[in-house]
Amino acid sequence: MQKSRRREFLKKSIMGISGAALVPGTLNTAIAKGPQQKEIPYLPSRTLGRTGIKTPVISLGAQSVTTPGFVTAAYYAGIKLFFSATYYGEGNNEILVGKGLKGLPRDSYVLGTAVPPIGFDEREDKFAKDFTPEAFVKKTEGSLKRFGLDYVDILLFPQVCKRENVLYEPMLKVMQDLKKQGKTKFLGIATHDMCEDAIMAAADAKIYDVIMIAYNYKVKNKESLDKAMKYAANAGLGILAIKTTAGAFWDKKRTKPINTDAALKWVLQNENVSSIVSGMSSIEELKKNLAMINNLKMSDQEVNDLKLASSDSEPGLYCQQCKKCMPQCPHNLQIPTIMRSYMYAYGYKDMEHAQHTLLEAGLTGNPCQKCEVCNVNCISGFNIKERIMDISRLANVPGEFLKA
Repeated sequence: MQKSRRREFLKKSIMGISGAALVPGTLNTAIAKGPQQKEIPYLPSRTLGRTGIKTPVISLGAQSVTTPGFVTAAYYAGIKLFFSATYYGEGNNEILVGKGLKGLPRDSYVLGTAVPPIGFDEREDKFAKDFTPEAFVKKTEGSLKRFGLDYVDILLFPQVCKRENVLYEPMLKVMQDLKKQGKTKFLGIATHDMCEDAIMAAADAKIYDVIMIAYNYKVKNKESLDKAMKYAANAGLGILAIKTTAGAFWDKKRTKPINTDAALKWVLQNENVSSIVSGMSSIEELKKNLAMINNLKMSDQEVNDLKLASSDSEPGLYCQQCKKCMPQCPHNLQIPTIMRSYMYAYGYKDMEHAQHTLLEAGLTGNPCQKCEVCNVNCISGFNIKERIMDISRLANVPGEFLKA
């Protein structure tokens, strides 16, 4: 009885955080099964660097997808590029995506996944002594098995920022070996951080074909980031953009939405961006984004909306991932990662991914309770202590409540 009450308490508690986030996105069943059409509609497209892949300017990031039917629906709507990761749903997302693409002509879509190497400490952004190429190969082969495929088109080394890690020789070699074995066609890196050095290092490495980076109208390092992106594009790398709506809302209660059409169009004004990898999870989102890309010219209203948003006094939900806060914290917390978790929970309503990200940060308990006053100064104006104490509740919620 006591255990049952505790579970009910936790469920109600997390509902206070997520609200409707625990309810799967709506899906038009008829569309999800795939229309019986002769041709897939053409969508405005760009070339993904030296890969030569012509991809629509909107692609599907599958982290929030809850059914294979939505993946199939996106394909029939014209989406060509799909991305998953080994850590989305503890690998179950790759199974879901594989089912959604099953039976479709293999040369008619492009599939990518992110595989963090064992022995790479994401919190410290460094390789440890226990890194072994064999373990990375085994992990990649596990992804292929879950997809039900012999190869992926794009294999990403995720959450890397430091130049020396992008160029880490054992990692470069094992990725090249996987490419030679035909288990992937192209190689790339993915980063959330303000990592111009990582972008330029990827270009200098000569083996990477793709980079996936956080890029939106809120970035404070736009000038240097644009310069790094141009450097990479000139070297032949295809550029994919994530975190493009900067949290989608200004407030945790989701009463102040960002003009997402304007935010996405802003990203695509940069011709070096080949495609936005959007975390869509419903037919409504898909239709909205496909309508948006048919007219990429920003209206006066959209330009004005972003200007007002940029000058808004509220800090919003998007963390710059600059890491300037970390040396200020006496508990050595991985604050940028925790702030991403906060955004996933409140901005995108993706509680499962928010919990994974929180655990990735190594947060246990609530260390902020030990400090009467938080002296961490955030460049975005976040109340760091308040946000950590809020989102830390998510760490101990049983996973089944997040999938209900």
